Amino acid sequence: MNKLISTFFGVGLLKPAPGTWGSLAALPLFWMTYEIAGLIGVILVGFAAFYFGWNAIKTYSHQTKRHDASEVVIDEVVGQFIALIPVAVGATVMGVGTEMLWPGWIAAFVLFRAFDICKPGIIGRFDKGTTALSVMLDDVFAGLYAAIGVLILAGAFHGI
Repeated sequence: MNKLISTFFGVGLLKPAPGTWGSLAALPLFWMTYEIAGLIGVILVGFAAFYFGWNAIKTYSHQTKRHDASEVVIDEVVGQFIALIPVAVGATVMGVGTEMLWPGWIAAFVLFRAFDICKPGIIGRFDKGTTALSVMLDDVFAGLYAAIGVLILAGAFHGI
């Protein structure tokens, strides 16, 4: 079960660029969660993915004797969920489906991948950590940076 969670049901085993595959796999899960349970559901699923992912990574890393293995992508799923939160908030406030905010989806995906790959600031510091929590937190902060970027872009294109 730890391998299934850590690899997000095997998505992390896809090559090349398993982190990108993990981020892509988060998109339909986010959409489905929002459609079924709304903004609160998205937040709850994000927290659950963080908690269960963190615990799964602890065990999986211990079992494989590898820290932050490339196939571990549950952290990307969590980070992508965070990056998409402004889309869910916008859809909720406007009373429309999240698909209507498709530019926000693209911005969230591209910004999250860019921050996750480049690892500026605190993201890079957490990436150098050696714990399961640090594996999760570098993507949490990449998601936060991306969410802020989505908000800035929405403000720039729609007016503040």
